[in-house]
Order: sequence, then C-alpha cells, then structure tokens
Amino acid sequence: MTIDIARARAETPGTRHVVHLNNAGAALPPQPVLDAVTAHLALEATIGGYEAAEHANGRLEGVYDSVARLIACSREEVALAENATVAWGMAFNALAALPGEGFRPGDRILTARAEYAANLIPFLQASRRTGVAVEVIPSDETGQTSVEALEAMIGEPGKGPVKLIAITHIPTNGGLVNPAAAIGRVARRHGVPYLLDACQTVGQMPVDVEELGCDFLSATGRKFLRAPRGTGFLYVRKDWLDRIEPYTLDHSGGALAGPDRYTMRPDARRFEMWESNIAARLGLGVAVDYALSWGLEAIRDRAFALADRLRHGLDALPGVTVRDLGAERCAIVTFTVDGHDPRAIKAALRGQGINLSVSSAPSTPFDMDARGLTEVVRASPHYYNDEAEVERLLAAVKAL
Repeated sequence: MTIDIARARAETPGTRHVVHLNNAGAALPPQPVLDAVTAHLALEATIGGYEAAEHANGRLEGVYDSVARLIACSREEVALAENATVAWGMAFNALAALPGEGFRPGDRILTARAEYAANLIPFLQASRRTGVAVEVIPSDETGQTSVEALEAMIGEPGKGPVKLIAITHIPTNGGLVNPAAAIGRVARRHGVPYLLDACQTVGQMPVDVEELGCDFLSATGRKFLRAPRGTGFLYVRKDWLDRIEPYTLDHSGGALAGPDRYTMRPDARRFEMWESNIAARLGLGVAVDYALSWGLEAIRDRAFALADRLRHGLDALPGVTVRDLGAERCAIVTFTVDGHDPRAIKAALRGQGINLSVSSAPSTPFDMDARGLTEVVRASPHYYNDEAEVERLLAAVKAL
C-alpha cells in the first residue's frame, strides 16, 4: 500500500492552518476522529451521559477488537486507559506487588539508558519501598540497548534475580528504535517479565506483541495514532491473567462475592476503572481503524522517509548537529543549532506556523547526561506531512 497524500491532508483539517511536526507530542486528529468525539458529546448533551453510553455500547466494545487487531493480540488481553502513563503504572505496580513474586531487597529491575523519566520515578519509588535495585543496561556502539549486555546482566554472578525488564521502545528524545523483539527473546529465554513502553511506537509502525515477546505493553492515543488526548491502552499477555491482580480494583474490574470476598474479571479489563471519557474512547477506536485502513507498513515507510529527508537536510546545514542514535531510526528527528537555544528555536518557528517540540535532560536523564546534552529540538513528521513542509522547516532553520 502507498499513502494518498492529498487525501490524507484533506482529511486532516489542521494541515490547512499549521505545519505540524510535533506528532511525537500530539498528532493532528483526522476528521473521522473529530466527528466521532463531537458527535458523542452532542449526544450526551441531548439525551444524557449514561444514556449516550448505552447507545454507544456496541461501538465501545468494538474498540477492544480494533486495538487487538492493531497489536495482534486477543481482545481479552486489552484494557483501555486514560493515558500511557496510567497503563504502564497499572502493570508495573501489579508486578511490584505480585503475591510471592513481588519485588524484594536484592531483586533487580533492568532498564534502558534512554528510559523515560515517568518510568524512572516509579522504579526509584519501588526501590525505596521494597529494596529492589534499578540497573541500566549499557548501550551498544550504535546507541541502542545492548542485547548482549542484557544477557550478561541476567546471569551476572553474585547479583540478585532479575524480576523485571522494562524498556522504552522508542525514546522521547530521538529517533532511536530499541531492539525490542531481541530483548523479548532474551526475556522469554530466562523467564523474566518484560514490560514495554510503546508510547511512541503505536501508530508509527507495525506492532505485533507476539513478535516483540513482551508480557505487558503500554501505549497512548494522542501521538502517532492520532487519537484524542486522554486515551491509551494496556496489553496483558493472556498467560498472566491467572496470577496478576491490579494494585487497585473497583467494581468494574472486580465484583463483591460476599461481605468479605471479591472476584476479578477474567480478562485484562480488570485493570480498568468504571468511569471513563466515552467520547474519547470512541475517538480512539476510530483512530485505530483509520490507521489500519492506511496500513501500518505504509505509514511507517512514509513517516520514516520524511524523517530521513529531514535528517539529510539538517546534516547539510552549517552549525546544525543531528542528535539521533541507533541502527534503526524512526520518524523522530532531534537536533541542535550552534549558538541557538532549542526553546528559542521552537518559539521562532512557531511564529512562522511550524510546530516543533523540545526534549530536555529531565525527560531522559541517563541518556542526555551521558551525551552531555541539556536540550534538543525535536521534529516528528507523520504520513500526512508533505515534502514541502519538510523543506519549509529546513529553510527556517537555515535562516536562523
């Protein structure tokens, strides 16, 4: 499949107003997503929120099927969440407190150098509470997580057991794509639970959880998937459903079976809470179906090609340094310009109708500190962007 750029742009109202190269932050939603959300909100205003939810129940159930198709799993393995951080946290907290298998002093969590700060803080919180150690897997010569180093760390003499491998597939601060599937093979071989943060992956490239070998995967709707903000989901491998319990249950994920007993849902939806943004979830389902209609391989090829064009153009500009690492690079491009503050660059280009972002050291401290970086400009094209927009960005950077 190939992308019909004219159609993709016609179905994206925002392209008529801005050059949006901040899809790693929050992408422009397509018209069908906008229609789905606004139509449900209008229905809530007309007949009532509970009544509108009943009316939409069939379509809400269909969202689970859509997400399952997107990541190649069963609908029983999908829980919807308010965002990727909530989804990731639900899995992590459940693993930390797993009866008989939770974190103890001397246990270890292995993570990547480019791990996101929102994940690092819970690691450290768990360390303070339980004594579990947090260790960073070294990177290889390309900058990606070293699979060989990971293998060696699991069997390291004199060290405690590895209770969790948790990495970010694509970091927030660059085009690096970590070797998630190879890491999954190591995790399975050693029987170590594997939690994958796919926040920047889903919607940008094909995702197959069986191929990746992860036990848990968290994702957001607002980035490359082009869904509304306030949406996300958690994948829980079916093998785990017999033994994992959310840290917090309500009457949606569980049910009272007596005055002193409760049961849990048999599927991943035990991780959900009863109250949710129905309009946003309907928008998530439409966004997933919309991405699938284009084809994730075609989306990846188009977005990656635009990013490559941008990197080559930036490389040719004097005083500009591209900061992306990895053997494989995705549709996130980071760079610095000599003598120019990244936030000033973002502001200057925003004034010209070009949306960019800035990644700072606190968001990925291990990686940024190791490379002596404090901030980088981040541009993230998507399949609905065109070559003229890339050239407009290059001209604006050159003019600095």
